[in-house]
Amino acid sequence: MAQLWGGRFTKETDKLVYNFNASIGFDQKFYKQDIEGSIAHVIMLGRQGILTKEESNQIVDCLCSIRADVENGVLEISDEYEDIHSFVEATLIDRLGDVGKKLHTGRSRNDQVALDMRLYTRLQVLETDDLLKELLETILKIMEENVDTIMPGFTHLQKAQPITLAHHMGAYFEMFKRDRSRLHDIYVRMNYCPLGSGALAGTTYPLDRELTAELMGFYGPTLNSMDGVSDRDYLIEFLSAASTIMMHLSRFSEEVIIWNSNEYQFVEIDDAYSTGSSIMPQKKNPDIAELVRGKTGRVYGALMSLLTTMKGIPLAYNKDMQEDKELSFDAMDTVKGCIALFNGMLATMKFNKERMYASANGGFTNATDAADYLVNHGVPFRDAHGIIGQLVLYCIDQKKAIDELSLEELKAISPVFEADIYDAISMETCVSKRLTIGAPGQEAMKKVIEEERAYLNEDWDIDDEYKIR
Repeated sequence: MAQLWGGRFTKETDKLVYNFNASIGFDQKFYKQDIEGSIAHVIMLGRQGILTKEESNQIVDCLCSIRADVENGVLEISDEYEDIHSFVEATLIDRLGDVGKKLHTGRSRNDQVALDMRLYTRLQVLETDDLLKELLETILKIMEENVDTIMPGFTHLQKAQPITLAHHMGAYFEMFKRDRSRLHDIYVRMNYCPLGSGALAGTTYPLDRELTAELMGFYGPTLNSMDGVSDRDYLIEFLSAASTIMMHLSRFSEEVIIWNSNEYQFVEIDDAYSTGSSIMPQKKNPDIAELVRGKTGRVYGALMSLLTTMKGIPLAYNKDMQEDKELSFDAMDTVKGCIALFNGMLATMKFNKERMYASANGGFTNATDAADYLVNHGVPFRDAHGIIGQLVLYCIDQKKAIDELSLEELKAISPVFEADIYDAISMETCVSKRLTIGAPGQEAMKKVIEEERAYLNEDWDIDDEYKIR
């Protein structure tokens, strides 16, 4: 059992205790971040004269070789080590001897693990942001191609008013755009370097914390060493943002599942993103959408787990905080995988435009516009609402749509109706006359699409965002 802290102890840790305490099984995931932080630390030690330039260069070169050997499969990360920090340092000492033992000068495992987790989470923020941008590109392409594709809009899962597919997709564009904004905010808040905080009270060595922060792309060092080693707010924020992303994906998946059903037939999912039944040969199941919907709970669970872990921890570092990793790693992989797969499904999905139009046309989605027609002809709104209610009841009894009624039938319910009612309540008119920004009318949608395209073309760089302390 390879440990870096045995001097205080007179006998070995019990094997069960050791295994319970060890984190190498999961924290090896950020070996690159651990080596990156060690390289920056050693470069700083050399420049500060804490190590000689030769010692610093030797350690940096050896750390680079360790990283390369792990990546190439030449060096295997072994579970005989307690954690990834022990593995890297022990391997360094094995290769360099006494010079390798100087790596940890002016550093604690507390600020080391805080750095590794922050570096790893920062990378996840960037990778998740990139995937969201790709998804937004897919959604916007669908919007651009379907400004005139009429479909029913729903409330309470009941047909409400006619909209367009572009308008419906635009709602999800806004959701995922807000998700990117949350990720940007997290990046700006978290991008400060805890290395140099020591165990909790800094160090007596003349470290240049600004240099190590700069070498790793941070805005600067954290300003309180106790907070530096015990802060996991950034990870909680990321898991919260990831949970919101998954919630949006789950809502979208639910609609895809409904649209794919025989009752709706609004979409056809590509064979590559569907499966069949082992007993029912006619089935084509929306498995990707269902799995995305199901995996949302895993990400929620990671967030609640970390919130619960952190709620009772006094300053500064406590071993409880080792529990920040396993479920977080799983959540990070889950949200990225779900975004990528959902994007692939959406990009290959076919939309049944005729079916959508027929559904909108047959569900009294133009009832509100019929009421507006009466209001525009002098009928008080509340009276108009009642008249159209009677009209819908009549249509249900006659098994007809409003625009299938004769003018005589319409006038029997209200003499205000004239021949122009048919144009006023056509699906095309119902959509096109909604021209306020954010509405489904073609002119309004084109303006929104233009703004969304400009947003994506800006290629918003997180690193250029406002930096706070």
